Amino acid sequence: MLFLGAALSAITNLLFIVLASAGHDMTWLYITIAMDNLSAGLAGAAFIAFLSSLTNIKFTAVQYAVFSSLMTLLPKIFGGYSGTIVEVFGYSEFFILTTLIGLPILYLVYKVKPYID
Repeated sequence: MLFLGAALSAITNLLFIVLASAGHDMTWLYITIAMDNLSAGLAGAAFIAFLSSLTNIKFTAVQYAVFSSLMTLLPKIFGGYSGTIVEVFGYSEFFILTTLIGLPILYLVYKVKPYID
């Protein structure tokens, strides 16, 4: 489930390219937002379950707090630069980049899968 969520999260970024080129099309806006939210929800739930499996019963609260904070740290740091990247490269290139960023994640999930099943 973790791999599926990560793959869908990366792939749905490509829908934003379609949305950017479609102009003011409400149908594509609804489709893009719905698919992005569904994939993010699936990936988030799977990742939370994965983090929960990593915690020690003795220190569950502290470890879960640290793991979930680390999970959101990188997107917050890079999210601050997204506007600059869009200004320099454009929307389509930005969303291609965000899709490509997902590829190493898919590789890591694939490599870790035998150890977490």
